[in-house]
Amino acid sequence: MPRNDKKMGIVLNQSLKNTIITYLGFGIGAINTLYLYPIFLGATYYALTNYILSVANVIMPLFAIGMQNTLVKFYSQYETDEERSRFLSFTVLFPLLLSIPLILIGYIFFDDILFFVSKKNPVVKDFIWLIPFIGLCMAYFEIFYAWARVHMHSVFGNFVKEVGLRLFSLFALIGVYYKWISVVDFVYITAGIYFLALIITMGYAFYIKRPSFQFAIPHNVKNLMEYTFYIILSGSVANLLLDGDKIMLNQYMVIENIAYYSIATFIALVISVPSRAMHQIVYPITARLMHENKYDELNDLYKKTSINLQVVGGFVMLGIFVNINQLYEIVPEVYRGGIPVVFMIGISKYFDLILGNNNAIIFNTKYYRTVLFLGVGLVALTIGLNMIFIPLYGIMGSAFATLLSITLYSLAKLLFVVKRLHLYPFTNQTVYSLGITFVLFLLFYFWEFPFDPILSIGLKSVLITVLYVYINYKFVISTEINQALDVVLKKLRIKL
Repeated sequence: MPRNDKKMGIVLNQSLKNTIITYLGFGIGAINTLYLYPIFLGATYYALTNYILSVANVIMPLFAIGMQNTLVKFYSQYETDEERSRFLSFTVLFPLLLSIPLILIGYIFFDDILFFVSKKNPVVKDFIWLIPFIGLCMAYFEIFYAWARVHMHSVFGNFVKEVGLRLFSLFALIGVYYKWISVVDFVYITAGIYFLALIITMGYAFYIKRPSFQFAIPHNVKNLMEYTFYIILSGSVANLLLDGDKIMLNQYMVIENIAYYSIATFIALVISVPSRAMHQIVYPITARLMHENKYDELNDLYKKTSINLQVVGGFVMLGIFVNINQLYEIVPEVYRGGIPVVFMIGISKYFDLILGNNNAIIFNTKYYRTVLFLGVGLVALTIGLNMIFIPLYGIMGSAFATLLSITLYSLAKLLFVVKRLHLYPFTNQTVYSLGITFVLFLLFYFWEFPFDPILSIGLKSVLITVLYVYINYKFVISTEINQALDVVLKKLRIKL
């Protein structure tokens, strides 16, 4: 088997497992988000929990110091076990050392920070210290998860991240329902869940590669620090584009609006699940191909990840968009009205999805600085757009600002890879896939069944699945997906 096909086999194998795990996690998350959070916590504490996690996610790159990405990029460049041990030690100990001054700065300016974040919503005040705690837990979770990924073990960490966190939240929500804990206790328990996820992932990383901590600095520390600085910028950009809208909503609107917005964004984020799953294993493979200057193999991988993600992501987006009206009939009435938010956020995620392993390519090239500074500019644009549109249009304005910002950022990254590296993700199959998705959307969106919403969603989803899979299979939109389907159809003795 050619080496590149073997790599793609590893990608598809672990990506499939990660996709299943991630969708299982999103299934649990859907129960939490669409039903348990709104009813058991109420809008205020649901919004509060979301706000705390969003801010923690935004500051997480500062605590991680970019080491999760640095570990993936540089690990394969070390040739001896001693060098690798020294490098692993550095990635774990250095962020802890630099977190101390960050915490001290937060302590010195605590009153100013407290006034800023709670001037519109005083309920935030009593929970402010949970933000850096959860941010630090998130940071070290990502570092130890990267430790496992460089050894080609991405599945367990993904299970903890996507399923474990949501499952423990589900148990805590049940505790709220039975009055074993209060809604205030739930917020603190959420912080404890992230700490538990960190401990479990650290134990697994140490099981894969037994640590031999050394208080030594790697020989290429200058390159590490330069790369790390830009990765901090990149992580902050990505997380601000993901969660900055919720932070901005807290500054301009009563906190309950974050709960309404969170339901809509959660639904739309399901579209990005295939990308999240594939990225876990594609990133280290991309780093290795670029380090070895195998650009033909990289271009092939780029095209394959793009069309595979487009087919899978297009199916998910189609299922969400055509069922969105019935889906909103299930949630409590006070949370309805976010359908335009789902469409705007969903389209932005789909465009980012079809770029394949674009991010992995950019962050492993010597040109990554330019794009990162462009990202910083786009974050400033996002903040500015939110400041303009939230006072005018509320959560719809925030969604539009996010759509515009993410689309511009994704387009800039695509043009950068095409112009600088002469890599191109799209083929004729890209156009065919877009056409199939659009036609099926027109066929099913306006077709309403006079049933119970859940029955209507189920029937429409079955029809879409059969048609979408059949058409994509017959047009051979993705060779890899067709091969996977052939295996399944052969076992089921079905011939298309």
